[in-house]
Amino acid sequence: MTTATDSPLSPLTPPEHGGRLRQAAARLGIPLAQWLDLSTGVNPHNWQVPLPPESVWQRLPEDDDGLESAAAQYYGAAAPLPLAGSQAAIQVLPTLRQPCRVGVPAVGYQEHAHAWRRAGHQVIELSANPDRWLVDDSERLDCLIVINPNNPTGHCWPVATLLHWQQRLAARGGWLIVDEAFMDVTPSASLLPYLNRPGLIVLRSLGKFFGLAGARVGFLFADKALRAQVAAQLGPWTVAGASRWVATQALTDSAWQMTTRAALPLAAARLATLLTQHGLAPSGGTALFQWVMTEHAHCIAAGLAQQGILVRYFAEPASVRFGLPGHEREWQRLKLALAALRCG
Repeated sequence: MTTATDSPLSPLTPPEHGGRLRQAAARLGIPLAQWLDLSTGVNPHNWQVPLPPESVWQRLPEDDDGLESAAAQYYGAAAPLPLAGSQAAIQVLPTLRQPCRVGVPAVGYQEHAHAWRRAGHQVIELSANPDRWLVDDSERLDCLIVINPNNPTGHCWPVATLLHWQQRLAARGGWLIVDEAFMDVTPSASLLPYLNRPGLIVLRSLGKFFGLAGARVGFLFADKALRAQVAAQLGPWTVAGASRWVATQALTDSAWQMTTRAALPLAAARLATLLTQHGLAPSGGTALFQWVMTEHAHCIAAGLAQQGILVRYFAEPASVRFGLPGHEREWQRLKLALAALRCG
């Protein structure tokens, strides 16, 4: 059954994120170089970045440098709007509507809820299928955010279901915003082929699949008018020239993409097996992470941190997200650390 809560959190309370490695190192007194960071869900075998030409440092970024066409080819969708990560769109989109009712996943990337709440909207946290919140009554949603696949649960809604929700929302001028940051391994589940539908907004990111989170490159796909509104809010030079150059090269490397798209599910299956062997059968996941719901989540995260392994802990629901180890020595280190845990 679907439940919802109007969260009492302050609009100014920022969500927590994985990847705070320096903070963990300082807290536990373990040198930074000795950590294994599995907290972010980023591909540990990133696309290898070559040395950019000097010109990308000497000139302001330009729109006709090939990035947009490379992204359009890779994603199979026209007119991508480059962003400094999809986070840029997450922060801008709530400012483009009058205060309204917005549905967000109760368990998911919390920057969505934070941005809409901070902009003065009523945020409804949904724990399951939002169908009953899309009917034509006084409690209906005006906008719905879907993280597909979800981070951290890994749940992926079927295309037909999402298009049904889009149709209901569009009938009254609403938006369906789909965050597809973890979609690259399963492109057939993307809504990008349906961008001709009104009120449909799709966000993509280079950070996860390509392992280039530090480049801060993402894309917004939507109708022309909405793209123009977002672009006007962001202003010029939203993505650094070096990041644009790196992204263009990565998006056109089809051989690397094909190899990586085949390799990541195998690594995810290996991780699921390893966790299961230590009594931590995943409750969900994607090709880039596994998610374990357990009452011992805090103990597990703390116990691994004591051994210099950082994972993502969630208090509600009590759970831990494990990113993929990279090299074989990292797999063996995680295996030994799991065996050493004493949590229940």
